[in-house]
Amino acid sequence: MKRLEGKISLITGAAQGIGLATALKFAREGAAVIVCDVKQAAVDDAVRQCEALGAPAAGFVVDVTQREMVDAVVAQVHERFGRIDVLVNNAGITQDARLQKMTLEQFDRVIDVNLRGVFHCAQAVADGMVAQGSGVILNASSVVGIYGNFGQTNYAASKFGVIGFTKTWSRELGPKGIRVNAVAPGFIATPILDTMPAKVIEDMERRVPLHRLGRPEEIANVYAFLASDEASYINGAVIEVSGGMSV
Repeated sequence: MKRLEGKISLITGAAQGIGLATALKFAREGAAVIVCDVKQAAVDDAVRQCEALGAPAAGFVVDVTQREMVDAVVAQVHERFGRIDVLVNNAGITQDARLQKMTLEQFDRVIDVNLRGVFHCAQAVADGMVAQGSGVILNASSVVGIYGNFGQTNYAASKFGVIGFTKTWSRELGPKGIRVNAVAPGFIATPILDTMPAKVIEDMERRVPLHRLGRPEEIANVYAFLASDEASYINGAVIEVSGGMSV
């Protein structure tokens, strides 16, 4: 039997990078995959890839900062699939600048997507999970949320905040049969790094004992484990997946 057989999973930011890798991993493991992202063409392509793996799939264009859109999608998923077993709060952005140069718009936008968006999605699925007496919420943090990073005041704050969400919700929802955990990726080779100079990427690789960036699939594997019944006693954890960069 596949690890996530029959589980209904909703993944935000699922059309590229770690989110897409997670959607495909969940599809291979037998889950029904609900792809949520901001661009229709990318959503459609991700759905096709999941269906090609034999998984039931549906796609929605969702801006996680817009609560009405989030609530509408959750309602449609419940209507079509009957339940939501797993939420992966993966959607996130960066808008980097040093403290002295960061604009209020840059700060607000990252907090809005990376923190408020996670809150919106978790709150939208929580009542349904409580009613069914089970569920898993997985939040995307980052090593930057644990250790900070130059030029990422807004991103570090958002990802540290996600850890606070995870610790709090695991206490609130654990007694209801719902596990809440976070994954803190290190430097992963995704489109989010496309704007970085080659020298910066090389410096990042040197900081990792494995001397390479991580692959999106390596994060997806951890999400799949945490979503599965194999992780049934893991709750409130923040799992760093960084190739040992913090050692």
